[in-house]
Parts: sequence; structure tokens; C-alpha cells
Amino acid sequence: MYYKPLYFYSTIIVFFVSCIFFLSLLHEGAAEKMPIAVVDLDQTSISRRLVHELNSTQGVQCDFRCATFEEARIAMQQGEVYAILVVPKHFYSDMLDFKRPTLTFYTNMAYTLAGTTAYKQLMMFANMVPAAFQREVLRKKGLPDHLIMQRIQPIAIDAHLLSNPTSNYAVYLCSVLLPGILGLIVLIITVYTLGMELKWKTSRELMAEAQGNVILAFAGKFLPHTILYCMMGITLNILLFRILHFPMLGNLWTLNLAIVLLVLAMQAMGIVIVGLLPVLRDALSIGALYGMLGFSCSGFTFPVTGMLPVFRGFVNIFPLRHYFRVYTNEAMMGNPFIDSLPALIYLYLFLILPLTVAIRLRNAFINQNYPLK
Repeated sequence: MYYKPLYFYSTIIVFFVSCIFFLSLLHEGAAEKMPIAVVDLDQTSISRRLVHELNSTQGVQCDFRCATFEEARIAMQQGEVYAILVVPKHFYSDMLDFKRPTLTFYTNMAYTLAGTTAYKQLMMFANMVPAAFQREVLRKKGLPDHLIMQRIQPIAIDAHLLSNPTSNYAVYLCSVLLPGILGLIVLIITVYTLGMELKWKTSRELMAEAQGNVILAFAGKFLPHTILYCMMGITLNILLFRILHFPMLGNLWTLNLAIVLLVLAMQAMGIVIVGLLPVLRDALSIGALYGMLGFSCSGFTFPVTGMLPVFRGFVNIFPLRHYFRVYTNEAMMGNPFIDSLPALIYLYLFLILPLTVAIRLRNAFINQNYPLK
């Protein structure tokens, strides 16, 4: 680690840049002021007021005022806007004649976050327009405001967003995504470290230093790595939950224990991968595939309960899945330690897996009888 700058750049620098990127990307909590195009074919006071009200919302910004739909379509295809709102001709007159004019909007869902944000904002705005018109009609008829609201919204919604009341995207993305990136770094560097011993034929020197004890060899080889990774993980938790004040309803020490076990579990899986595939190129490829699948199978981007039954047990082979369970129990729900204990035990069981390939790795390190290609 001291003589090869690759370890420094691929661990501390990569992780540091990842933290800056994702935390700055979502520093406002959610995507805001998504540019959209407006095609106002009505050109009346009410249509201009609608566009003004829409532009004052937090989610979208009407940067492009287009004369035709074709002009707006070209802007969307070029990636300049993420949605198009079309106000039809005779919108105001049809509304006064109760002819149900149609507001049309298009969203570009090729960009999931931007398209979803624009769609949500436009849908909410489209639902508010008829209510505002109905309110003005009832006011002209002399009805008081409390009776007007009873007609417009007969059922009042009292919504409570638990654990993340501000709907902060960074809370439920960065809290698991960044530990997942740390775990991926740990896995790849572990595979690379052992693979380089085999590739450059220095494994016999390592085993000689450890007097033929493969467990002692791995402990000495990875102890500096483990200390560094655990410090990075605990520092990340302090940054998220103490400095940035992400929701933490439970015990931070339990989450710190989980991230330490996550580091150890990913190192254990790296040893297993090298034990099964002692060729550096193949081991790195399988390690990268395994690490990336952990993000999809952990449950924070897509719920495990929504997966096919055959895949629900498959997700348990990924350490990030069990870290996510501890995170939800401690940070989101504030459950007692006993609820997080099964996930912590799962993470601990990963440490036993290297024993299954210990003899094979010892023979490979001493005899160097592995395929070179």
C-alpha cells in the first residue's frame, strides 16, 4: 500500500470523490427546477397565469416558450427540456362554456429522475387547475369558502411521511449507496491484492513469512486494509448522521458495527472469489459482477418482496442486503437491537466462507499450480 499509489487512488480518492459527487448532486434533497417547454396556443390572460403559476413551483421551470409543438419536440429530443406542456386553442373560452378543455403534457422518461419529477409536478398542477376554476365559480355564486372546500375536496388527506418527512432523495439513496460503493471498493481491492500475489509469483514469499499458515498470511496481508476501510466506513456514518443530520432514530453504534462487518464480509467474499478463480483477470470480472449485483439485490432500489419468489432467497448472498436491513431497523424505524441481530449474524457468517477455500488457496500460493490464462 505504501509503495503502490494505486491503493491510495482506488480507495480513498475514489470513495472521497463518490461522496462529494452524490452528496452534492442531491444537496437540495430532490431534483428541482427541471426545465420544461410550454406551448401556449391560447394566448389569453388565464393561460399566461397558468404558466406563471406553474413556473413558480419548486419542481419545474418554464425555460422554453415555444410557438409550436414541433419546436418543443425538437428541444426535448436534444435534451434541453424534460417535459412539454401544451395549452390548447380556445382553452379559456371552452372552460367558461364548460366544454372540458384538455391540458396535454409529455414527459421524457428516458431520464428517470428528471422525467418523474416533471411528471409529478405537472400532474399535481393539472389536478389543481379544475379545482381552482370550480372554486371561482362557486365564489361567484356566493358560497362561503368552507362550503366550497367541502365540495371541492370532500375527503381531507392527512398524510404523514415517516422517517423521511422531507422526502429527501439523499437520505434513502446515499445512506446505502455510499456504503455499497465502499463495499465494492473493498471487494475489488481484495481480489486485486491476492491476485497480484499469484500473478507476479510472490505468493511463496508471503506463505514463508506466515510459516505456511494461510490464515495468518491473510490476516497480516489485510489488517492494514481492514483498519483503513473500517475508519472510512465509520467516518461516512458520522458524516451522514451527525454532520449532515440524516434521520437516525436508533443507535449509531449498531450501524457502525454493521459497516465494520460489511467490510469484513466483502473481504471474505473477495478471498472466496480468488480461491475459486485464481486468475486475476477472471477473479476481477466476477468480483465486479458480484459487487454490482449487490446494489440491485439489496432492496433499497427495488423491494425484495416485489421480486419473484425464486430470487428472494438469492439476495441473502450479498452482504449489502443485510447492511440495508440493519440500516432500516436502526436509522429509519428506530427498532431495538434484537431486530437488527439476525442481519448482523448473517454478516458475521460471511467470515466463515474463506475457510472453504483455504486449502485450495494454500496449495495455489505454495505450489503455484493454477492456470496462467
